[in-house]
Amino acid sequence: MKEFIEFIAKHLVDSPDNVSIEEASPDEKTIELTLKVGQDDVGKVIGKQGKTAQAMRTLLTAIAAKDGKRAILKILD
Repeated sequence: MKEFIEFIAKHLVDSPDNVSIEEASPDEKTIELTLKVGQDDVGKVIGKQGKTAQAMRTLLTAIAAKDGKRAILKILD
């Protein structure tokens, strides 16, 4: 899951070297991913009215559901 979100984010931004993802598991059934991008690229990852970020969250939820888990994506600015 981490690699999938990283792949998407790197193709959206102008500076793919600034993309980093931290993965945490608050409990057994939850995965929390924190996406960090460069200051100039935050808008590109979020998209107009948050539609790009919402699409990434939807895909992540679908992948996590296969494993019976819940996924949370946080985007830091």
